[in-house]
Amino acid sequence: MLEQYSLSMPGAVYSGRGALERIREIAEGRFKKAAVFTDRGVEQAGLLAVPMEQLRAAGAETVVITDLPAEPSCDEAQDIIDRFRETGADLIVAVGGGSVMDVAKLASIGAGDSVTVRALLDDPTLGKKEVPTLMVPTTAGTGSEATMNSIVAVPERQLKVGIVNPDMIPDYVILDGSLLKNLPKKIGASTGIDAMAHAVECFTSNKANPFSNLYAKEAAKLIFRNIETACEDPDGEEAKTNMLMAAFYAGVAISSSGTTAVHALSYPLGGKYHIPHGVSNAMLLLPVMRFNKSACLKEFAELFDAAVAEPSDWQLTEEEKAQGLLNRMEEIIRRLEIPSSLSAFGVPREDLEDLVSAGLDVKRLLNNNKKEITREEARALYLEIMG
Repeated sequence: MLEQYSLSMPGAVYSGRGALERIREIAEGRFKKAAVFTDRGVEQAGLLAVPMEQLRAAGAETVVITDLPAEPSCDEAQDIIDRFRETGADLIVAVGGGSVMDVAKLASIGAGDSVTVRALLDDPTLGKKEVPTLMVPTTAGTGSEATMNSIVAVPERQLKVGIVNPDMIPDYVILDGSLLKNLPKKIGASTGIDAMAHAVECFTSNKANPFSNLYAKEAAKLIFRNIETACEDPDGEEAKTNMLMAAFYAGVAISSSGTTAVHALSYPLGGKYHIPHGVSNAMLLLPVMRFNKSACLKEFAELFDAAVAEPSDWQLTEEEKAQGLLNRMEEIIRRLEIPSSLSAFGVPREDLEDLVSAGLDVKRLLNNNKKEITREEARALYLEIMG
């Protein structure tokens, strides 16, 4: 465990039933014009109605940018930021999933003409917060509303890259379970397993510390106990709210600790094959955690006790608890029908060596993994999901 550690948090977080109504309180008397970042799916689902109503009630002028792409490239993100600069808005409101929030955070530190997304890829510290941000997640998974991270694809590298800058920590966050009411099971499942990966990875990271462990363990507890109901019951508002909280907690843990080999190996899958981030993490979660088990027995056992254990499990050994955690993860992933094979996404076996090279190049995250991964072991992990 690290000898020194820190915790970065959004400035204010509002949660619970009716939390969306706090938008008026946040904006009124503070901001004159809000740029609302979203995507067409969120707009068509009617999820913008209450945020827009609240902004208008606060007396703020609004401009809506609706065509944010899923899994954006660095150049697509730059195009959105260039258009945002022309609005003159003094508040950014992101209503959507991880991609929407990631681009919104980049816009908050790239509003000036002197900074580009490609420049931030080389030196993330170039960006400075210029416009405050309000995050309203409509999925429970990425935790982007809590982090200083933004993920973009770099086409020429066929890789996704994380831009990390403390100035991207959001200023305000709204967690309202009503926004997840009609979330399709497929999306709820992949984003929820993404949050599970965040919690487990952060708890087992070489950078784990008392701050990150507190939030990662609570996130795991909420996820393991609520994810199935949240995905399968359209009216399960309590479970959906709990998943929003869990995703947020796991995001806080990321800012203090960091993800590990699951995310490292998933980045090439999104960058080259455009597999959704949550899906690629969900596919790799079990193979990587089975691989890590020997180095993470203590951590797995602790998570089992916190999130899975029944009263009759107190006498289990550390090894049995660790395996019990993996068994429960496998049960959830199977029940939520997460894709298990890359063949469904047209990934050919002849690309295996390129995948291995690209995955091993994400050293920022691989260095967090408690168990070192050799080229041969990375190849074996990819082969598990090749199908």
